[in-house]
Amino acid sequence: MKKIPPSKKAFDKYSFFENVYDVVRLIPKGRVTSYGAIAKYLGSAQSSRMVGYAMNASFALKDKIPAQRVLNRNGLLTGKHHFGGNNMQKLLETDGLKIRKDQVVDFEKYFWDPMKELEM
Repeated sequence: MKKIPPSKKAFDKYSFFENVYDVVRLIPKGRVTSYGAIAKYLGSAQSSRMVGYAMNASFALKDKIPAQRVLNRNGLLTGKHHFGGNNMQKLLETDGLKIRKDQVVDFEKYFWDPMKELEM
């Protein structure tokens, strides 16, 4: 199991986005997670919206973040408008996932829970 660097603190306002990016980088190809699952893993379960803000901000980074792998709690592609057109869906399909009506088919099967997959 992998874990995020212990020097980062979930409540440090300057590192929260970086902590989010560290977790998102660990999501395996073909798997997806939710904004809430990342927030909970980082010790701030009520910060799902902040995870979404981090995903939106990730487009400006040189180091590409696989933001397409972060969905809402029902597996809906709620952030797709930030990718332009159907790019989010295309990226997920390239990862091997099937999408129907802007939702990952068998979301539960492909759900990657950082609380279970990563060491604390």
